Amino acid sequence: MPYVGRFAPSPTGALHFGSLLAALASWLDARRAGGRWLVRMEDLDRPRVMPGASDAILRQLEAFGLEWDGAVVYQSARLGLYQDAIEGLKSHCYACACSRRELEDSALAIDGSRVYPGTCRAGIAPGKAARAVRVRTDDEPVRFTDRVQGEVSQSLERDIGDFVLRRADGLYAYQLAVVVDDAAQGVTDVVRGADLLDSTTRQIHLQRLLGYTTPRYLHLPVATNIGGEKLSKQTRAADARAADIPGALQFLGVNLPSGLTPGEWLGWASKHWDPARIPRVRSVPVAA
Repeated sequence: MPYVGRFAPSPTGALHFGSLLAALASWLDARRAGGRWLVRMEDLDRPRVMPGASDAILRQLEAFGLEWDGAVVYQSARLGLYQDAIEGLKSHCYACACSRRELEDSALAIDGSRVYPGTCRAGIAPGKAARAVRVRTDDEPVRFTDRVQGEVSQSLERDIGDFVLRRADGLYAYQLAVVVDDAAQGVTDVVRGADLLDSTTRQIHLQRLLGYTTPRYLHLPVATNIGGEKLSKQTRAADARAADIPGALQFLGVNLPSGLTPGEWLGWASKHWDPARIPRVRSVPVAA
């Protein structure tokens, strides 16, 4: 199939160095393959969306020279698609009445959440009201080969438990929306940070239940500060600038030769892009 990649930021603020890495790597991978590169705003979590952030991100991409193909897609305009997917998964889903407080004694999942113990699998207890919608998992390991991180295997039932598709506040969960959108847009290759590596098996589980094709995955090391924290707005990461591109390319294993002008950086990098040069680790510290 023709290559289709995407960059899907959450508009909670401007792009920083860490999000620049994901944008650059996904763009380079698409252009090296002669494919298309889409931009999608993952703006489902409305309370976290910063007014004007979507436009600011698009202006940054333009300033970086990262041109996208087609119209920008906004998840907030696609709610009907997510509800249709839940309808299609009805036989695999159930209503859940559990609150976060009730799950505090459950085991910790690998992503820091709580492993769901299956409390509402057989039905909601009398006197309790449905809060969320969960999808059933099983003990069959979900396996895939990441283009950088290598072989990944996870037992969802043991490590995560049945996970949420629609939250108690009525918002559709990231795991559902990203799967529906990637399929609807014909995405063949997902290039993103390794902080989402542990989400991938949940997404593959949903793809299989919905009859979707599973894309190829490439998870980059996450850029961290010297304290080991992922660069983010919460850790006061600075907004990314075009001047950050050479350092970001070096992080990704692309060393620009001297003498190139800024206008030549991306053209040279796309011709010499090789994911095999990306460090096979989950995080790499960067200087402030």
